[in-house]
Amino acid sequence: MEKVAGWYPAWHVALLYWTWLFLFTFVFTGAEITCRSCHSQVKPQHQHPQQGLLMHLRTDRGEKEQRRFPGEKGGERGQGAGMDAEDAGLQAPFDPTLPGAKISGWETRTLTREPEKVTGESRPGEVAAPAGDHRRRGRGSGRRRRGRSPRGTAGPGGAAGRELGGSGAARFGLEELRLGSTTFALTGDSAHNQAMVHWSGHNSSVILILTKLYDYNLGSITESSLWRSTDYGTTYEKLNDKVGLKTILSYLYVCPTNKRKIMLLTDPEVESSLLISSDEGATYQKYRLNFYIHSLLFHPKQEDWILAYSQDQKLFSSVEFGRRWLLLHEGVAPNRFYWSMMGSGREPDLVHLEAKTVDGHAQYITCKMQNCSEATRSKPFPGYIDHNSLIVQDDYVFVQLTSGGRPHYYVSYRRNAFTQMKLPKYSLPKDMHVISTDESQVFAAVQEWNQNDTYNLYISDTQGVYFTLALENVKSSQGLEGNVMIDLYEVAGIKGMFLANKKIDNQVKTFITYNKGRDWNLLQAPDTDLRGNPVHCLLPYCSLHLHLKVSENPYTSGNIASRDTAPSIIVASGNIGTELSDDDISMFVSADAGNTWRQIFEEEHSVLYLDQGGVLVAIKHTSLPIRHLWLSFDEGKSWSKYSFTSLPLFVDGVLGEPGEETLIMTVFGHFSHRSEWQLVKIDYKSIFDRRCAEEDYRPWQLHSQGEACIMGAKRIYRKRKSEKKCMQGKYAGAMTSEPCVCTEADFDCDYGYERHSNGQCLPAFWYNPSSLSKDCSVGQSYLNSTGYRKVVSNNCTDGVREQYTAKPQQCPGKAPHGLRIITTDGKLTAEQGHNVTFLVQLEEGDLQRSLIQVDFGDGIAVSYANLSSTEDGIKHIYQNVGIFRVTVLVENSLGSDNAVLYLHVTCPLEHVHLSLPFVTTKNKEVNATAVLWPSQVGTLTYIWWFGNNTEPLITLEGSITFTFSVEGMNTITVQVSAGNIILQDTKTIAVYEQFQSLRLSFSPNLDDYNPDIPEWRRDISRVVKRALVEISETLVQKLKQNFVHFDLKPGVRILVHAAHLTAAPLVDPTPSHSGSAMLMLLSVVFVGLAVFVIYKFKRATPGHSPEPKERKCNQGSLDRGLPKGLWITKRFQAKTRSGSISTAAEPQSTKEIPTYVNG
Repeated sequence: MEKVAGWYPAWHVALLYWTWLFLFTFVFTGAEITCRSCHSQVKPQHQHPQQGLLMHLRTDRGEKEQRRFPGEKGGERGQGAGMDAEDAGLQAPFDPTLPGAKISGWETRTLTREPEKVTGESRPGEVAAPAGDHRRRGRGSGRRRRGRSPRGTAGPGGAAGRELGGSGAARFGLEELRLGSTTFALTGDSAHNQAMVHWSGHNSSVILILTKLYDYNLGSITESSLWRSTDYGTTYEKLNDKVGLKTILSYLYVCPTNKRKIMLLTDPEVESSLLISSDEGATYQKYRLNFYIHSLLFHPKQEDWILAYSQDQKLFSSVEFGRRWLLLHEGVAPNRFYWSMMGSGREPDLVHLEAKTVDGHAQYITCKMQNCSEATRSKPFPGYIDHNSLIVQDDYVFVQLTSGGRPHYYVSYRRNAFTQMKLPKYSLPKDMHVISTDESQVFAAVQEWNQNDTYNLYISDTQGVYFTLALENVKSSQGLEGNVMIDLYEVAGIKGMFLANKKIDNQVKTFITYNKGRDWNLLQAPDTDLRGNPVHCLLPYCSLHLHLKVSENPYTSGNIASRDTAPSIIVASGNIGTELSDDDISMFVSADAGNTWRQIFEEEHSVLYLDQGGVLVAIKHTSLPIRHLWLSFDEGKSWSKYSFTSLPLFVDGVLGEPGEETLIMTVFGHFSHRSEWQLVKIDYKSIFDRRCAEEDYRPWQLHSQGEACIMGAKRIYRKRKSEKKCMQGKYAGAMTSEPCVCTEADFDCDYGYERHSNGQCLPAFWYNPSSLSKDCSVGQSYLNSTGYRKVVSNNCTDGVREQYTAKPQQCPGKAPHGLRIITTDGKLTAEQGHNVTFLVQLEEGDLQRSLIQVDFGDGIAVSYANLSSTEDGIKHIYQNVGIFRVTVLVENSLGSDNAVLYLHVTCPLEHVHLSLPFVTTKNKEVNATAVLWPSQVGTLTYIWWFGNNTEPLITLEGSITFTFSVEGMNTITVQVSAGNIILQDTKTIAVYEQFQSLRLSFSPNLDDYNPDIPEWRRDISRVVKRALVEISETLVQKLKQNFVHFDLKPGVRILVHAAHLTAAPLVDPTPSHSGSAMLMLLSVVFVGLAVFVIYKFKRATPGHSPEPKERKCNQGSLDRGLPKGLWITKRFQAKTRSGSISTAAEPQSTKEIPTYVNG
């Protein structure tokens, strides 16, 4: 696999620091390279790495336009002014990836050259590093270091040609050597500011480079070129004519299981197409797409299987390497879809995804990649889950469900039923991140209720259920995209070894563990500095501190590097002192797995692994052009200076040959600000004259400060002798490994136990050890904990293993105690007509041998004779609304216990109508009624607002009475609260001294044109009002003479006439009216105003169903019609002399639900 590296150039190009550190992994097969003179950007391909990592880069000029580095003064670069080209410092922003992403083989890298005079922009859908963000993010930190160059000399911490002595000091060679290299220019691409690189590896000589011109003003790619080399990068051929001269390419993808298969994605701004090659990019076929690809997820084993996520949240699948696509599911959460791959490899075509339901909830779904219909989908987790919470990783599936304001976490081990994860009782987590699921164990970072910028590390049992504390108060920070970064680093090649930065009294210190968090110790600082001077640093007051970072993407670790193929070598940046600091950063190396450390540079360098760690390559972080690098053949003890180009080069990045031997590298850069891309191929094979023989190696035993038993085994590795300069070739692993005798150090405290100062694991105050037998049945057995559990993956044997291992015991017979009955979702409400699932829980007692009786409170009761009937819960459907008392009784021969739950069964409230008169007289009681639809919905709260009052009246009844003492218009609002639904209605009532009511009727043919909808009633009311206003002076007389009419449509005239004059209220009390299609109540107020109201009845017409029936929300409830009435209120001048008129009758309510329209 290959390596990537990069650093800052002065005013135009450089790679991110952590890009260099990708070289440490040697697992990538390509690189996306960014130049500093272009603006930073991130393509949001966070979960699915096959497309490549994009990197944030800045130029000197770009940085001055955007922000100033710590340590800079005025317009000068702090350490760069007046220094040699290889003496400047570096700032390298880190490119984040989202947590929860399972990386399965990233295939490309990107370098971007930023255009001059462009600041503050970012590509749509991508994230640029925010100005002023200098927070530490592990490797790839976004800050400039203040380096120290001894006596102003050049070179890594000193002048080339000066040999620094001391037993613990690194030595630097006096002679400048030359590496064999060739240079090739990508002619015609000088304006291109991005490049994506892929090297197939596995003895392949093919390298592909996609260069692009990204226009930051347009926010799109305007040009692209595709280059291909078949001789390890010595020469390149331009392939634009093979992919189409007018085709604009945006991304390069590579199949992780068959590097010969290449996929190119066109720019969706121009067209949506794929170009597919099966011969390492020699020829291509073009396929049109009917969707826009946002990210791809290749299958980890099947080379032609791909999942594609579109920009509109649709998930597609292909079994033909993208030639044909099938829509799998819509509404899929970003980065929350996974292939089903476990240790057993069963069901390789199963897809796990988190999808949004029609009502906006999130649900965990599994289905086959070629058939995801509703009938074939499975829902492994009962009910809904929190949004963006699904993680599928190795043998584990994790989801989160929040109830009662607190998150609850569930795990499924090997796709079995979900179980709630058990943390210490009072950890009360606010946030949780799954860090690792390696070796059948879950490593999780949990932020507890009293933490803000730190997390506690917890480690689980094999099934991922029971968690114990591994380390408290580990430092955390927030990434550029809001993702949490935990300062924890797992050392590659050594099982159980971790480094962590812990916060103690506002100081951050680095700790190391060799047994998966069972014991932690500070790092011993080097005995001497780079010059050989003694370092006075005594534990625990002073120690070595390193910059770390944890990421779900194992290839984006921060300023620290280790390799599986070089298990003893760790390279990191840090400082010596009382705490971790961002100042005076140096580079350190450990050649014995963290036991001792050596300072190798006084300024930050990128250190790359070649030949299985047999060669270390160091390149200094600088914003100036360089032509030298440093090599060490003895694990960092001595360094030789090599030139790799005759002209200084602004370096954008370095790509290493993928594979086991990794001895060819390509350096990407520019000779000047506007020059072509220059590709410098370096072949390190010329350094070696032979391959290593058996006599060139020596044994090395892994140990922890002299203790040879690490994770229950003694392991001896083979190392090349430091004086031998030969090529190692393929890594062979440990020479020997033999188990150790188990001691107390091989055991951690079990769940519910805490380690005390004397080293013993004792029960926590909240834990009852006998609770482990609560689900135990008489006649069976359970594991009775000794308070200890063996560290997972520990290989020790015999010794104290028997003494500390949990013992099987017969389940005791107990009387039922601590009985609880709850619903599966933890809620005390349910919807009428839907299943409610109850869970019966017992702290102590034998449920399987007890009688369980459940009374649902609605006249139905059930009994169970054993637990098996209730493992999945007890389901019941309530036919009526109301509050039901659910009781459960559990009894056996030793005793009994009971529990009660009050369940509120409701029906969804859909409409509220406030019924009250439109007019009333002063000091008369008025009745206001909230009429509901449906009429029976369960327990309700009514909130009444009068006028401009700021405090409402709250009642449990839907009717109230009130009076008005002053004339005028008054507003009344009622709000009805039903569960989490609140509906309201507002009405206006006129208050006068006196009024009379006049009932109007209309010609019967009006009903023939009545569609019985509110809009029609409103339109008719406006017509009637206009007709009455025109004759208001002789209203009553004209009505009696049938002179009032209006035209409904051509040829259809409707007559309006008076029925009778009365002092009746404006609520019609009669249930029906014969003969007339519509009645109008007209109230004449003898103070110069009149109010009239239309109340309409619709006669039944054969074959016509006027309006739908009310939903039934309780058994035996009456069917009521939908709103049938319409009142219209209008005030107009009436030239009627004042007189003594009888007062209006008492207002009365109506059973119909009218719709009011105010004129």
